[in-house]
Amino acid sequence: MATVEQCRQALGELAGKLAGSPDAVARLDLDRPLACRIRDLDVAFHGRLAGGRIVDLADGDDPAARIRLEIGSDDLLALVAGELNFAAAWASGRASVKASFGDLLKLRKLL
Repeated sequence: MATVEQCRQALGELAGKLAGSPDAVARLDLDRPLACRIRDLDVAFHGRLAGGRIVDLADGDDPAARIRLEIGSDDLLALVAGELNFAAAWASGRASVKASFGDLLKLRKLL
């Protein structure tokens, strides 16, 4: 099991990857609060998905989040490292995303 700090760093890396991908920014016109709950550690992080980037990443949940990701700590690290395909993790129940149908259609461009 990964630590809370490793998960925080992984989310920061994910934010950096998105920010460094001009294609992601160009393909995604979405500005929404988001939250990520790490199931096995029972911790959460929140931020904002804006222009294909994750900004203002902080500890804790955001009840107003319109996009919610739930994932295990080891799966989060594997996903960010490119060792786990998000679609496979989602199909197997290892990751879940709660968002409106329209937002899900837009998010698939990032994943």
